[in-house]
Amino acid sequence: QVQLVESGGGLVQAGGSLRLSCAASGLTFSMYAMGWFRQAPGKEREFVAAISRSGGSTYAADSVKGRFTISRDNAKATMYLQMNSLKPEDTAVYYCAANWVREDYIFQLGGEYPHWGQGTQVTVAS
Repeated sequence: QVQLVESGGGLVQAGGSLRLSCAASGLTFSMYAMGWFRQAPGKEREFVAAISRSGGSTYAADSVKGRFTISRDNAKATMYLQMNSLKPEDTAVYYCAANWVREDYIFQLGGEYPHWGQGTQVTVAS
């Protein structure tokens, strides 16, 4: 059974940093493309960043490009999201997601990910 557990969320002042982690179990982590999504109150879930199986390919949404960095450690079965220069509009519940894939692809659509974590709250105070 695939299990994804996010951690590292919290309350931070604008301009600050947080590092989110997504620990995976019940899967061969290196066979899964991974992604981060977020959902703010009253808004739809939105794509944040994605990373391929090997970590060789990454992609980030324009809203976070240059501020957020996605990475993974396949030996630890863990994915990370380093978030710098946080803004109040980054406030949301952040979710990690996994998709088994044969090739070294990345995926931006939530519907392409069958496995999701429970989310971790990030609150950025102005």
